[in-house]
Amino acid sequence: MTGHRRRQFLPDLGLALQNLGSRKLRSLLTMLGMIFGVGAVVSMLSIGAGAQQQVLAFIEQLGVRNLIVESKDIPDSQELLKLRRTSAGLSFKDLRVIRANVDAVTASSPRKRLTPNTLFPKSKLDMPGVYGVEPQFRDIAGLHLVAGRFFTAEENDRMRPVCVLGEGAKANLFPQKQAVGESVKVHEQWFRVIGVLGSQLTAQSELSGLKSQDLNNLIYVPINSMMYRVEDNLSYLRDEIDGMYIQLDRNADIGAAGDMVRGILNTSHRNANDFSLVVPAELLAEQKRTQRIFEMVMVAIASISLMVGGIGIMNIMLASILERTHEIGVRRAVGARQGDVLRQFLVEAILISFVGGLLGIACGFGLSRLVAFMAGWSTIVTLNSILLAFLVSVSVGLIFGIYPAAKAARLDPVEALRHDA
Repeated sequence: MTGHRRRQFLPDLGLALQNLGSRKLRSLLTMLGMIFGVGAVVSMLSIGAGAQQQVLAFIEQLGVRNLIVESKDIPDSQELLKLRRTSAGLSFKDLRVIRANVDAVTASSPRKRLTPNTLFPKSKLDMPGVYGVEPQFRDIAGLHLVAGRFFTAEENDRMRPVCVLGEGAKANLFPQKQAVGESVKVHEQWFRVIGVLGSQLTAQSELSGLKSQDLNNLIYVPINSMMYRVEDNLSYLRDEIDGMYIQLDRNADIGAAGDMVRGILNTSHRNANDFSLVVPAELLAEQKRTQRIFEMVMVAIASISLMVGGIGIMNIMLASILERTHEIGVRRAVGARQGDVLRQFLVEAILISFVGGLLGIACGFGLSRLVAFMAGWSTIVTLNSILLAFLVSVSVGLIFGIYPAAKAARLDPVEALRHDA
């Protein structure tokens, strides 16, 4: 801004502040549309960003280079028996075939899952689940230890009675003491605790075939130990598993590898549709697309409030012109040009939307914090949402202030001076 324009702008700004200050209640009521509109944009985007961040972080935790195969639960025993005539279900054989035919596989682990009927120490909260996995599962799932260690391939081969507790399972079973070195009894088998894991993110609902489960409230044991120590009386289930985790090479085509795994399983299961394949990389891309669409919809909805606020600014500015017709005539009579009057009313309109935008940002920030506190949701107020809402509010003030300002500038000076006569 040049010195000449600055000298023109500052008096207009001072006059605008004076005029708005002399009508405080009217100015505040005019700003309400801007305040609510900007507050709605900021708070709605913060809620959406918080929810999406949790989902995206959970998907990233699954591993963008991983493939996860989950067997489908069939609670009806008759339906399950009918299905088993077509397909034997997920098995170690399936995993061996995938390992042999998919060159991009760098690590893999089967999984057996159960919820114990009896557990000691007694669970004070929800009963922890038990995962039987191979040692490679730690690296595939990105587990990190806060105490002790994970079990080894030798311990799995020798069916050692050892286990690793998730953070929630440790707090559930051993809330007041160190868990490493203690023992946990699953059914009739004792397992010695050799490690405790750090916190993991957990999906709040089922996500594309992944069951909703507290990943912190788990007990990990060697899969061979589970089969021969916990499932000893269930020999007909020895080869059956309920999940497999596959990690691919960094340069692998994730989509092509996923299609190959799906084809192998469909062939061996005779298209029984008794499993689901989760590709975290595809889920991540889909969630990011969903997030962009959500943000666009939220902005469009909240912008309606800003448009209403803009109409309010126009109405008040038009009423103000009627009240100040004589003042405009005096300004024109002492030498003010149409551009000076136009600029004066535009500055007032923009100032209303500017101050309303600032108050709206504060309102939106407060609303997002209130929602986070009351509902326990994660909310994130981003710089982009603040800038977007603020720029739209100022633009609305400018656009809806042009017509009243132009009308004021076109008033005939003589008629304006006669207005109060």
